[in-house]
Amino acid sequence: MGAVQQVQDGKFVDSTAQATAKEEEKKKTGNDSLGKEAFLQLLVAQMKYQDPLEPTSNTEYISQFATFSELEQMQNMSATLELSRGTSLVGKTVLMSVTDSSGRETTVQGNVDYVIYENGKVYLSIGGEKYSLDDLDTVADEKYLSAYKLGAEVLNILNKLPEIGLLTTEYKDQIDRLEEIVTNMSEYERSFLTDEDFEKADEYIQKMKDITPTEEKPDTDKTEDADGEDEDKTEGAGGAGSAEDSKTGETEGTESKDADGTDGV
Repeated sequence: MGAVQQVQDGKFVDSTAQATAKEEEKKKTGNDSLGKEAFLQLLVAQMKYQDPLEPTSNTEYISQFATFSELEQMQNMSATLELSRGTSLVGKTVLMSVTDSSGRETTVQGNVDYVIYENGKVYLSIGGEKYSLDDLDTVADEKYLSAYKLGAEVLNILNKLPEIGLLTTEYKDQIDRLEEIVTNMSEYERSFLTDEDFEKADEYIQKMKDITPTEEKPDTDKTEDADGEDEDKTEGAGGAGSAEDSKTGETEGTESKDADGTDGV
């Protein structure tokens, strides 16, 4: 008994087994487009079932073979370009736009660890998970990421601070970090924030300086004056002692003269 093929509306209908086989083939090729294997099968079927009374000419076969060869080269070139594109992303930070089974679209960010080529498709390994190169959304530059992180840190600090009238010294560490970032930002990094953000940051920085008690420094002038007065007193005391010694010497000299004069008389 020959094979039975179901016909519906004048067209052959694939059986369950044939439909399953086609689905598997689609998964292998990764898309629904006509691949080189399917093209070759069609060409063989055309040669096999051609009308013997009106066979296909050799010119047509040559043209079809040329088309097949061109298709194969284009597919190989496309695969090479995709692999090269994926390899160039290794070590870079990328954003992947992924759609899950429920149709919800999510964004995945991370560094590309390595590239995998499977079943004619390129996959990027990010955080231990594989993502199709077709889901690539954005490739981020390191300079951009650094500026973005600094801007996000400034906004994060500002959002966590109380109203400026309620600012206390317990927020000094956050304000010091805020001042450090804002002061050292380049023009490119400053472009990630608005003028209002910088004005708000300056207000908090100035307010913290106003409420922070200043350390009392010793009055050096008074210390020097006190040292000078002590030296003068010491010198004065030394001078007085010298005067007393001089007077004592004179008295002793007079007594000596008197004694000599008496002795002479």
